[in-house]
Amino acid sequence: MATDKVVETVIVGNYVEMETEGKPKDIKGRISKFFWHGGSVYDAWFSCASNQVAQVLLTLPYSFSQLGMLSGVLFQLFYGLMGSWTAYLISILYVEYRTRKEREKVDFRNHVIQWFEVLDGLLGKHWRNVGLAFNCTFLLFGSVIQLIACASNIYYINDNLDKRTWTYIFGACCATTVFIPSFHNYRIWSFLGLLMTTYTAWYLTIASLLHGQVEGVKHSGPTKMVLYFTGATNILYTFGGHAVTVEIMHAMWKPQKFKAIYLLATVYVLTLTLPSAAAVYWAFGDMLLNHSNAFSLLPKSPFRNMAVFITFGFACTPLYFVWEKAIGLHECKSLCKRAAARLPVVIPIWFLAIIFPFFGPINSTVGSLLVSFTVYIIPALAHLFTFRSPAARENAVEQPPKFVGRWAGAFAINAFVVVWVLVVGFGFGGWASITNFVHQIDTFGLFTKCYQCPPPSLPPSPPPNQLTATAPPPAPAKLNYTRHLHGL
Repeated sequence: MATDKVVETVIVGNYVEMETEGKPKDIKGRISKFFWHGGSVYDAWFSCASNQVAQVLLTLPYSFSQLGMLSGVLFQLFYGLMGSWTAYLISILYVEYRTRKEREKVDFRNHVIQWFEVLDGLLGKHWRNVGLAFNCTFLLFGSVIQLIACASNIYYINDNLDKRTWTYIFGACCATTVFIPSFHNYRIWSFLGLLMTTYTAWYLTIASLLHGQVEGVKHSGPTKMVLYFTGATNILYTFGGHAVTVEIMHAMWKPQKFKAIYLLATVYVLTLTLPSAAAVYWAFGDMLLNHSNAFSLLPKSPFRNMAVFITFGFACTPLYFVWEKAIGLHECKSLCKRAAARLPVVIPIWFLAIIFPFFGPINSTVGSLLVSFTVYIIPALAHLFTFRSPAARENAVEQPPKFVGRWAGAFAINAFVVVWVLVVGFGFGGWASITNFVHQIDTFGLFTKCYQCPPPSLPPSPPPNQLTATAPPPAPAKLNYTRHLHGL
């Protein structure tokens, strides 16, 4: 055939799946397909795994110092399992929505389905509005966190510039994501993101073990309720990265195969987060209470400098889609027009990252107030209400598996998720996270130039009246340059 590839439409699982067949004939087409056009289960797995933990990996030792070793491990396992369950629910609701729409002859080949549209199609406009508000706000602050984290990381490589200046620079760099059309085109970036996340996790683990415990190390956590629930909600945020689940599913050639992908990605992520967080906490203990970025405690080295990664586009791309739909450009074929239209989305992200540079505390706040609803409560309630009638359960495209107890078991799990996250995640976690966040504002102020940076070095020969009797901090850590969080 004259065309480079053939798109075949197949009916599997009661909805349309588009599988790309054939190989590009020229070298340019082959390179483009290899680096750019991804829709396989492997692409989805790379996207889920790299997006799930990303920069939060560097704050998990901080959470362990707040929770203690045992609670830190248990919360990771618990929220990892809970996050996998709600990702499964979202995939089921996506399949249900897409099936119903395609029975009505709706074609989604030039349209990216998003979570708020699934809620709209299954439950109506009120659910859509709530889902849209929570999802967009979460993705907005998720992008803010990624930008703050990148500036914080690069500062520990080159501290000639302060973190705020690095935020300006990285904000400009992140604006280039407007040229990436959709999650189909994140193949190379998701692969590199996961590769660098894996490297960073094992660097933290090995470097901490080789460094050994600092002199007089203490592991006193948990000591305060506010610290305990702040740490717990940071882990809730860690395994709540599936605000982009629907977009990743829709980018697959066969979305029906997604169901097990998130669970497998979670299992892999746990092999990264548990050893790294435990090793750093073992080595530095309570010092982490004042060092939300684990990089700040490890000595400079070429190996540490390599451990800088970015997944800004994963959180921001769904916002681009929403904005395009709002202004009527989502199905425009001109990449340049779409890129220009997307730029206004980057500006508020850039601005918020400069106002609230509190890497670590902001994760917990976003986790308690936004992730709790976006990722856990709303999907569980949506599943309950979508299939509340016997007719809906009987005609469902996919039935719950036997090992969870079919519909009764699924509904019981959903009810548990809603109550637990509402009370522990949003209630106690919200109180603790907001308290901690306000404490950061009181301590450092808004628009702070360099959050948790060490003080400038003293002159070589200061006047006698400026000398202090303060002992130098133990190498390699730089201590006591922030107000200790035990004062909360």
